[in-house]
Amino acid sequence: MDFALTEEQRLLIETARRFVRTELMPLEKELERTRELDPAKARDIFQKSKALGLYAVNIPVEYGGGGLSAVDTCLAEEQFGHTTDILIRRAFGNVYEVLLLANAQQRQRWLEPTVRGERTCSVCFTEPDAGSDAAGIKSRAVRDGDGWLLTGQKIFISDGLFSDFFVVSAVTDPSAGAKGISLFLVDKGMAGFTVGRDQPMMGLAGTSHVELFFDNVRLSPEHLLGQEGRGLIHAFETLGRIRLAQIGARAVGKATRILDMMTDHARERRQFGKPIGENQLIQQLLADSAIEINAARLLLLHAAAEIDGGQDARERISMVKVYAAEMLGRVADRAVQVFGGMGYCRDLPIERFYRDARIFRIFDGTSEIHRTVIARSMLKHGAARFADVI
Repeated sequence: MDFALTEEQRLLIETARRFVRTELMPLEKELERTRELDPAKARDIFQKSKALGLYAVNIPVEYGGGGLSAVDTCLAEEQFGHTTDILIRRAFGNVYEVLLLANAQQRQRWLEPTVRGERTCSVCFTEPDAGSDAAGIKSRAVRDGDGWLLTGQKIFISDGLFSDFFVVSAVTDPSAGAKGISLFLVDKGMAGFTVGRDQPMMGLAGTSHVELFFDNVRLSPEHLLGQEGRGLIHAFETLGRIRLAQIGARAVGKATRILDMMTDHARERRQFGKPIGENQLIQQLLADSAIEINAARLLLLHAAAEIDGGQDARERISMVKVYAAEMLGRVADRAVQVFGGMGYCRDLPIERFYRDARIFRIFDGTSEIHRTVIARSMLKHGAARFADVI
């Protein structure tokens, strides 16, 4: 059990950290004010990130990606997490590993252009009556000749205005329950496919969250991603690593940035003739935040190491999702308290961090759902499966 970073890992962290601080953070204030990212600035940060090898780091080298391990991806994503969602998307890409299910023909049309940054994808599972219950979707893909006719609705699809194609879940066999769901690659602009309104959100300024409508969209065999009827299995097998990086690692990164600001403020802000950091109650807020951030980071890297070791880390990933998301919320809340009135006003980014943190407990499965995953596994396999270090 070696916790030392290699020189390559240190260089990766330093490169990502420097890029975020110099190229992305300066854009945050204007982005929050206008709630949109200027297209020219988006192209600029993409090109600079691509030149540094920071785009699509999670995708294997043979498809044009960075080929990083799960651990190294999380180390990079923690640094990415220091900034806001839309800047991460434009600079580093959101190339979902579910696209690795693509066959040779699909790789040329969808996967490889996405890794190059020429195309952008969103994953579509959530529906008005099916959020964390991914098996409860109502969207249908009905057989029509050698293809399908897709009908249904999706909501809260992140980056839906910008993305030009989508991985869409739909029921292909209603009698098979969760085993009757398949995944399809659906291009924006196909007949019968309509992008609805961008749903206003409390946070995540600049990232669209749209409704999608499918009215007998004709899909050919080439649009089926993976095997028919194995859509949920494919999702569980491929989206866990993305969840670990984009939720767990980014939450740790955001909390770390917030704690840095809290610590500096506690040193500099004076009340009653002394820095507020000398107040034991303020020290407790700082110390608790540091403890929880480090606990989340170790849990995160443990799960990533299990993935790299070829183990099934599903329950570990759920643990990270719950703990890191809730830890971020607690740290952001403490920051508002440490900064006082200034933490609640929009002159400082603390207020934005507080709003943005709230969604982490909801998207990619709520905390309640992931707790259920963990508990059910314990009841099935025994508590020792997670209580033991090894």
